[in-house]
Amino acid sequence: MRVAVLNGPNLNLLGSREPELYGTERLEDLERTVRERAVELGVEIEWRQTNHEGEFVDLVQSLPATADGAVVNAAAFTHTSLAIRDAFLAVRVPFVEVHLSNIFAREEQRRHSLLADLAVGIVAGFGPRGYVWALEALVQHVERSES
Repeated sequence: MRVAVLNGPNLNLLGSREPELYGTERLEDLERTVRERAVELGVEIEWRQTNHEGEFVDLVQSLPATADGAVVNAAAFTHTSLAIRDAFLAVRVPFVEVHLSNIFAREEQRRHSLLADLAVGIVAGFGPRGYVWALEALVQHVERSES
């Protein structure tokens, strides 16, 4: 099974950006943890991060050819990007939305996700561990769908 992990804007600053909110773990550390769990699950990971909306759209559009599903932290694009929503509508690849913080307990503008109703599920508020749970849930979903 192939899973893409797509990370949106400012996640490259993990570890130094608002550590009281996002923690001190760097994106590289998070990637290593997810890859370790993926090996245990027999899953191949493609890990990407971009600060650019159009590039994120391109990554989503490439999913049918490169992945069986995705773990997606669109970051601020979650709340603003109809273009990314439309890309997910077009490709119909299963994905789990993940957020380090609990977006539903944050500022009003962050409490709405333009992707949530398209996602298999959402994991939010559990920090880096949420990525591992999102991966596990996605793998289980894809395996059930294939049987």
